[in-house]
Parts: sequence; structure tokens; C-alpha cells
Amino acid sequence: MRTKPISKELFIRHRDKLRSLLKPGAIVIVHSNDIYPTNADGSMAHHQQSDLMHLTGVRQEDTVLVMMPDAVEPTEREILFVRETSDEIAVWEGQKLTKDQAREASGIERIEWTQGFDDLLPRLMVQAERVYLATNEHPRSACVVETRNDRFVKECRGRFPLHRYERLAPLMHRIRAIKDEEEISIIRKACDITEAGFRRLLGFIKPGVGEWEIEAELLHEFVRRGSRGFAYLPIIGSGANACVLHYIENRSRCADGEMVLLDVAAEYNGWNSDLTRTVPVNGRFTKRQREVYDAVLRIYRGANDLLRPGIRLSEYQKQCVEIVECELIGLGLIDARAAKEQGPDKPLVKKYFMHGVSHHLGLDVHDVSPPHEPIAEGMVLTIEPGIYIREENLGIRLENDVLIGAERNFDLMECIPIEAAEIEELMNP
Repeated sequence: MRTKPISKELFIRHRDKLRSLLKPGAIVIVHSNDIYPTNADGSMAHHQQSDLMHLTGVRQEDTVLVMMPDAVEPTEREILFVRETSDEIAVWEGQKLTKDQAREASGIERIEWTQGFDDLLPRLMVQAERVYLATNEHPRSACVVETRNDRFVKECRGRFPLHRYERLAPLMHRIRAIKDEEEISIIRKACDITEAGFRRLLGFIKPGVGEWEIEAELLHEFVRRGSRGFAYLPIIGSGANACVLHYIENRSRCADGEMVLLDVAAEYNGWNSDLTRTVPVNGRFTKRQREVYDAVLRIYRGANDLLRPGIRLSEYQKQCVEIVECELIGLGLIDARAAKEQGPDKPLVKKYFMHGVSHHLGLDVHDVSPPHEPIAEGMVLTIEPGIYIREENLGIRLENDVLIGAERNFDLMECIPIEAAEIEELMNP
């Protein structure tokens, strides 16, 4: 098989955690994502709604989860609706999940076909007082496309206007932020695949190679190891392109004497990894490149020391920016006296470092978490400082994924080369 099956016990545990947070008389309804169109009769690959994936492990379209812990009938306390297959669907798309397969994947005993959802919904709703519906409440969400869950919110409120409606998102953010041991093992596997891809690149990158060719090498390695591919659109930027934070064109050739920034990582079984490395195209750092690289590495290590249980990300970011400021002064990019006078917004620092140092990681690359709550044991976050010197066409960022532990952080990418000397050695065997 392409991937190792995930045990249904993981999703049973996830639903148990959600159930413990629900108010009395609750019903939870979560729909799968749509299959989105491109042009003509084309469509994008289906990507499952993350809350539904977290609670069921089912990646199929036209899926609905209903949870109603206080239902009178035990068979109505958990129901999973999945798309019924047919001979025509089997010919054009392949077989869909049988009821037995959906039961085995999710651990939910009662499986129904999706076309029966509308008929059963009124019977369930009359038993419920509070209706928990799924919405995208990520603080950086800028989605202008109406999702299947968005449409259902409007439909449900129209059909059943007198129920009390609740937000499912805050509860899901809470339970998704702390990772189960099995989730961590899946993320580790994604990191291992990412490591294989990066090590492959160290023997491939050289002057004249195209950024798109680097992308192709990674995709080959990721897919052959069981990943569906990139966890996110790969950023492969050489020279000045490395100073563009979300550069995804990957269309330039890497020149001798440049650095190439690689923000590239694999997914595995639906969970993600997130890696950034910056390496010299010709395999040797110049003196200036090494100075900036080592400065970023020191920031990374300082950030790792700060990212501990109890600290809030806002305070963590502020303290990391102080470390960045010291390194920028040491590199001659900021005058020490001017730094003291620049004010709390740190505009001099932001000229060279303008993004967050860390974000949560999981089913989404920028995973959800309870807003403004402190870091806690069991969370998985990235650490990704950078320095971008546009006037020198030099951008360097380093990023690893860490599991927050009680006594120390566990670097899930500790085997991926990060020291400058090791990078040079591997690029010049």
C-alpha cells in the first residue's frame, strides 16, 4: 500500500475529546469539502475538510458526520454518511468506500448513504437543543469561496431557526492543537520523507540548474516514498527570489555564487511537515553568506529555547525579534544607536525580518489553535527565522518542526542537515 493505514482508534479518541466539550442537548454536523472546479469540465483534486478528517479519517467527498451524544437511540449518537457507489462511478472514478470500509476507517458503527441525510436530519434535529456547525475561523483565513459547510449553515438556520447555534471551530481548535501520539508518528514520517528529498537535492543543486528542476527532484522523491506530494506549494527561490516570502513561480536558473532558499516539505497520510533550508548553489558559502547563515541559525536556537510551555506566541515573537535585532546589528545592517530609538514596532528590524517565527502544524500547514492561549506540551510548531537583505540579493531562512515537551522540545527534523559545514560537506563529497 502507498501509506500505512491509520488506526480507527485515533479517530475514536478524537471524537471522545470533542464529546467531552459539548454542551447538553448538542448535535454536531460536519460536511466534507466540495470538489472545486477549474475550467471547462476540469476539477481540482479533492482535499478533505480538516475537522472531518480529524474526527473520522475519511477523505472521500460527499461525506457528513453527525454526533449527538444525548440521542435517545444509541444508534443515533454517531452517524457517518458516505457516498454510495455505482457501476458508473466505479468505471469513471473507481470504487468508493463500502459501509464496512467506512466503519473500519472511522470506528463509527452506523454508516448511511449520503442521499439519506436530508430525510434523517429532521428526526435528529427535534431531539437537539444546540447545533454545532463547522466554519473556518483561522485568523488568517481570506477564503472568498463558499464551502459546503458555509452553505449548510445557511440552509440549517433557515430550516430550523429556533435552535441554539454554536461554533464548532473553538472546540476543534482546542482538541487539534494538542497532538495524539499517533498523529506525531505520522508527522514524523512526513518529516522523514522530507529529509530524503532534501538530501537528494544536496547532490543535485549546482550552477545553472532550474528552480523548477529542483521542484521536480523533490516531487519524485516524495511520491516514491508514499507521500501525495508537497504539503504546500513549494518555494524555491535563488538569489533575489529568496527575498520574496511567497515566491512560488520557481522559474529562474540558479547562478554561481547565489544562495537558493528551499521552503519545501512533504505530507503523509493527510498530516504535514514544513521545512526550510538555504544552501549555496555552488556548494560553498562566501564569507558574507556564512555570516548571515550563522546569524539565522543562532536566532533559530534562541527561538527554540524560548518556545516552551506557558509562553504566548505574541510574547514569544516579541522576544525573538529582540534576538533578530542583535544579530542585525552584528551584521552591520542596523546601527545600534538607531535600534534603540526605533520604537516598539521595530521598523528597522522589519526591513530584514517581517514574518512570524512560529506557527502550529498538523492537518493544516498553518494549523489551528486556541487564540491567545499559551504554548502547551504536546503541540507541534515550526521555528522559522530568516534574514532578507534585498540590497544584497540574499535571503536566508531556516525552519524545523518541533514537538513541545515538558522538559525540552523534540526536534522532529533533527536528522536533516542544518549546520553550514555539514551542508558544504554533503554538497562536495
